[in-house]
Amino acid sequence: MRVLVQRVTSARVTVAGEVVGEITPATQGLLALVGVTHDDDPAKAQRLAEKLWQLRILDGEKSASDIGAPILVVSQFTLYGNTTKGRRPTWNAAAPGAVAEPLVDAFADALRALGAHVQTGAFGADMAVALVNDGPVTVQLEL
Repeated sequence: MRVLVQRVTSARVTVAGEVVGEITPATQGLLALVGVTHDDDPAKAQRLAEKLWQLRILDGEKSASDIGAPILVVSQFTLYGNTTKGRRPTWNAAAPGAVAEPLVDAFADALRALGAHVQTGAFGADMAVALVNDGPVTVQLEL
């Protein structure tokens, strides 16, 4: 499981013209793009959620848990794209939707159980993600 985390001042996911998840510009937050591979499991989703919740990348070396920063979770199978050969990425390392969707949900649920205010994109949908990266700060988490 990979999580590409961006510190944001705002972020929004739109599907078919409708906003399905959003971090408003009133506060710093985290946009978490989540990729799942074949050997991931709910325990790994839990550990990554804990790591993200405690990650000190907000202003003043604070974590989302310190200030109650909102988190927008968006599934992103392309985090497992392989570009080592040719010009066309392969997606063999990405788990199929039937495996990935419950694990992305488990990640978001684990964050909520930790006390996070979490919104999500729509798994498998054609999503438009807009964000203002703050810093910019972008970090990849992986177990």
